[in-house]
Amino acid sequence: MVSGASDTAWRVGTVVEAHPETPSARRIIIDVDGWPGNIAGQHLDVRLTAPDGYSATRSYSIASAGPGSRVDLAVDKLPDGEVSPFLVDDLMVGDMLEIHGPLGGWFVWEPDAAPDAAAERDGGGSVAASARPVQLIGGGSGVVPLVAMIRSHVAADDSTPFRLLYSVRTPDDVFFSDVLADDGGMPALRVDLIYTRRAPDGWPVTPARITREVVESSVFPASDNPRVYLCGSTTFVETVAEWLVDLGHDPRSIRTERFGGTS
Repeated sequence: MVSGASDTAWRVGTVVEAHPETPSARRIIIDVDGWPGNIAGQHLDVRLTAPDGYSATRSYSIASAGPGSRVDLAVDKLPDGEVSPFLVDDLMVGDMLEIHGPLGGWFVWEPDAAPDAAAERDGGGSVAASARPVQLIGGGSGVVPLVAMIRSHVAADDSTPFRLLYSVRTPDDVFFSDVLADDGGMPALRVDLIYTRRAPDGWPVTPARITREVVESSVFPASDNPRVYLCGSTTFVETVAEWLVDLGHDPRSIRTERFGGTS
C-alpha cells in the first residue's frame, strides 16, 4: 500500500542499476531500505556528503510509482552542478545514497483518483476526476514525473484517456523512450513528440520550437475539461501555461512543476 504522504525520514539506498539515458543524462535505479512507496508525480531528495562533512542536497522527480523498495530516477547533468555531475559520471552500482522522501502531494496522479475541486461543476452533480481526460506536457527532462504517471496508468490498466505532448531537442534526447514507444502499449494513451533541433529521418514535421498552434492542435480541448500536468524549465512551463489559459483551459486544472538551473 502506498500512503502518498510526504516522509521526513532520511533513508539509505543502494544503487542497483545505472546506465546512460541520453548523452547528458543517466538512469539510476536505487533500492531504498524502508521505502514506503510513492504516488506518480512525487519527488525525492538526494544528499551527498564529502569527507570533510560538506553536504549538498538536490531534488529529483521519481519516474516510478507504486509499492516496492526501488525508485527509478533519470538525472540530467549540469556541468556547474554540485550533485548531478557525480550522479551521472561517477556513481557506481553498489554505491550508497542518502534519500529523503517521497515528497510532494500536489503534482500527483493516481488511477481512479477521488474527485478534485476543479472537476466538480457539471451543472447538476460531481464528476469523478478519473472520468476526466489527462493531458501531460513535458519539456526535456520534465517528462520524468509524467513517465511515472504513464507507468501508473498502464499498470492499473486504467481507461482514463491520456495524452502526452513532449518537446525535446533531438531523438537522442528523449527520456524513457522504451516507455513511450508505441504509446506505451495502451490504446487510451497518445504520445506526440515535438523535436526542436533535429528530427528522425522521414519525420513529417520540420524541427522547431513548440508553438501555441502546436499546443492547440495536440492537447485535449478545453471543452473536454482535462486535468493538465505540465513540467519543464521555468520559461517552458510559464509560456505553455499561458497558452493553455488563452485557449480556455481552467487555470485550476493546470498543475505545474518547474526545474531550475542548479543540480
